[in-house]
Amino acid sequence: MQVNEELIRSVVTQVLQEVRGRATSSGSGTSTQAFIGRFGQFDCPDEAVAAARHAFEQLRARPLEDRRRAIEHIRRISIEQAVELGTMEMEETGIGRLEHKIEKLETLGRLTPGTEFLSTQAFSGDKGLAVIEHAPFGVIGAITPVTHSLPTITGNAINMIAAGNTVVVNPHPSGRRVAAEGVRRFNQAICDDLGIDNLICVIRQPTLDTANAIFKHRDIALICVTGGPAVGRAALRSGKRAIVAGPGNPPVVVDETADLPRAARCIIQGAAYDNNLLCIAEKEVFVVERVFDDLVDALRMAGAVHLDRGQVQRLTAAAMHEVGEDRHLAPTKELLGQDAAKLARAAGMNVPEETELLFGETSFEHPFVQVEQMMPFIPLVRCRDVDQCIELARQAEHGFRHTAIIHSRDVHHMTKMARALDTTLFVKNGPCMAALGIGGEGYLSFSIAGPTGEGVTTPLTFTRERRCSLIDDLWILGSPDNR
Repeated sequence: MQVNEELIRSVVTQVLQEVRGRATSSGSGTSTQAFIGRFGQFDCPDEAVAAARHAFEQLRARPLEDRRRAIEHIRRISIEQAVELGTMEMEETGIGRLEHKIEKLETLGRLTPGTEFLSTQAFSGDKGLAVIEHAPFGVIGAITPVTHSLPTITGNAINMIAAGNTVVVNPHPSGRRVAAEGVRRFNQAICDDLGIDNLICVIRQPTLDTANAIFKHRDIALICVTGGPAVGRAALRSGKRAIVAGPGNPPVVVDETADLPRAARCIIQGAAYDNNLLCIAEKEVFVVERVFDDLVDALRMAGAVHLDRGQVQRLTAAAMHEVGEDRHLAPTKELLGQDAAKLARAAGMNVPEETELLFGETSFEHPFVQVEQMMPFIPLVRCRDVDQCIELARQAEHGFRHTAIIHSRDVHHMTKMARALDTTLFVKNGPCMAALGIGGEGYLSFSIAGPTGEGVTTPLTFTRERRCSLIDDLWILGSPDNR
């Protein structure tokens, strides 16, 4: 058989090039030492991944305590610099409410779980010992939304680094500057303390092309997406494991047993938070007819402003428009995440600037019921009884299985709704944020993976299980005869 020497030389050359590339920057031709002092700032996805990979190799050689120290710097900066960074995000994105931008960073710094979530399992018996530990994946590729640009990065970074990973972030273009600045501050503090740079890397000029490059990169071990349906679908098509926080359209049910003043306060608190930008926020309310007018009165008493039918129509015309080839309705950029007073002017009325929420009665088919609007207006739908409320809520949620809320004193009604909607988050007698530990119990994350099933993410979400087995020994309670 004749040997093709030219083919062999070509293959050997290619292999050597790949080996050298992995020793520098996965093909970028830049030494990893050149990434020190970049503090996570990159324009090239290949360089960002190479820097993050180098940081991961350093982190995996360090004790668990160093992970804890790294995330403590992220917590400290998120809390101490929340006003400056929150203001920066508000000025850049132009959506939401400043006080809530600040509060999100402070709360994420306090409530996002860290290394304490990592626990080891052990099984022992006649056949020896098995230990199950939670190991990192490596470099994670992340997509973050404009609605919570730096907060999502903050929560993800704490979770991912606690689990032993590093991360490359492709932020939403409209929130890229605050994302880059937050990442710079996090990395600089960590590097000054631990001597490791680029645990978090960010693409400073993010595009669809840079997102796809991250999705396809051979050194990206896992993808985490918090954003719209299109980017979620792209992540799921990448061929890699993806943790996807998908869309939501959270319904609220108010039955005849509800504490109506409390329900009104909670609906306002949740639906008005950051001008309804939260994916878990109350988007539409289904009310038993018997208490409908009483809830309207309670909402007014709590400070919300009631729009009549004509005003709702004018607001709808200004707030919704057709997009895409299928001409589906979506919120307009002009009103998305804007203050209630601005929405009121679009509806043809003036309200005090401090008004938090508008509301009005609509039909079930109305766009404000069917579309995730992300603005501080809540449609109320009148229903004959709680069964119709639950069924219409199920339909309006569109099978996203994201979030649902009920105000009721009837445990049977709560149970029926929980079973019917089967959502990742289910809130009873409180505002939506309580499901994430803001005014309720539990830990916090701004990545809520419904489509892929992980739920509210924690450090364990970003680990893989490793099992180590020792056969016949180290079960110290057994008898030698068991062998």
